[in-house]
Amino acid sequence: MTKAASTTTAKKKPKKIFVLDTSVLLFDHNSINNFAEHDVAIPITVLEELDKFKVGNDTKNYEAREVIRFLDKLSGSESMQDWISLGKGKGNFKVIMNSSVGSVDAEEVYGMGKNDHKILNAALTVEKNNKTKKVIMVSKDINLRLKAKAVGLVAEDYLTGKVEDVKELNKSLITISDLDSDIIRELFQKGVHENVDILGDQKVANGYYVLKNGSSSSLAFYNPRDQVIERVEKELCYGIKPKNAEQTFAINAILNPDIKLISLQGVAGTGKTLLALAGAIEQRKLYNQIILARPIVPLSNRDIGYLPGDASEKISPYMEPLWDNLKFIKNQFKETSKQHKQILEMEENGKIIITPLAYIRGRSFSNIIFIIDEAQNLTPHEVKTIITRAGENTKIIFTGDIAQIDTPYLDEQSNGLAYLIDRLKGHPIFAHIKLEKGERSELANVANELL
Repeated sequence: MTKAASTTTAKKKPKKIFVLDTSVLLFDHNSINNFAEHDVAIPITVLEELDKFKVGNDTKNYEAREVIRFLDKLSGSESMQDWISLGKGKGNFKVIMNSSVGSVDAEEVYGMGKNDHKILNAALTVEKNNKTKKVIMVSKDINLRLKAKAVGLVAEDYLTGKVEDVKELNKSLITISDLDSDIIRELFQKGVHENVDILGDQKVANGYYVLKNGSSSSLAFYNPRDQVIERVEKELCYGIKPKNAEQTFAINAILNPDIKLISLQGVAGTGKTLLALAGAIEQRKLYNQIILARPIVPLSNRDIGYLPGDASEKISPYMEPLWDNLKFIKNQFKETSKQHKQILEMEENGKIIITPLAYIRGRSFSNIIFIIDEAQNLTPHEVKTIITRAGENTKIIFTGDIAQIDTPYLDEQSNGLAYLIDRLKGHPIFAHIKLEKGERSELANVANELL
């Protein structure tokens, strides 16, 4: 038998059945379609939970509605208790009942009446009725995965969109040493060096570098449009002076008209939001509006409806850090100064908007600078949705710290900011800067480093 023939007749890998819980569907409404040729099932309890989440303006409410619409279209007039094809090259789909099973009953083990335990029983039923297929429970809920494993199920996280190597996301500043002294001299004299080969395999579009020759060095930027290395100088940005190389790079990227999409990553106190806002105000004549938004994530993960007061009073504590940054910029100038009055006028005329992200969901944006703070608390789908809403003459700046996640079911590998950096790094319209050094105070630095 020839090699080609043996390949043709090679035994196909057996199909698997993936059982998804509610957390997966609320994370990605398209998740059912992301399991290649394998079959996908959801317990009927998941449909009940989707019904509870379908009303509201949060991301989870939007995701729930999208899943419900998809299932309605998929099933048509067919019963979802029978397998329904997901399309060419994909597996089948069905809804499964929560049945108690033979040797293991999750509700008897963990307690009656809880939806998680009903979902486990549904997965156990699928496994019992499909001896020839591997059944895998998929959940974003770590504890549910542990419970699944404890009753003998195979369980795993939802992997679509997960970043494999988080360490790669932290490499934004590249140092190249032992360069010829003429290169450093030329950068200082002309501001440009044309031999990009000195960057070697570390050449990346909109990459930032520290180029060294002995004790001499220059901050530099690779311009992918002109294919040259440019010197980066410290610039005062609407009263804010960069305090280190990374902040200098951040301001350079924000003020660069060719860079439409920017991520600023770093721990608290590194100046991410402050630099983004100062850079936006510096470019106030180029855009009609500056929007500074952040997702509202209560620390207790309870809905803000539980908080006292009207809507504005409920959201005020979450928006206060953004107002503090604007106040800090204003305080760089005397109240009688032109710059101070300009900011006040922009606030009064709606040229600067500070708002919860949920309040502007669904809008399209043109002629604006859009700053999204705490972007690590967004899902990959949310980040994609924001970017796809961008119209002409729009610059978007995402800021955050991928190690500081406040949203359930997100982590360093699956959050939207990490996803953005991983997928866009090296694209000619994108720049990523990792801010390393805290500049807020010595006390804040100690907390970030030691606690």
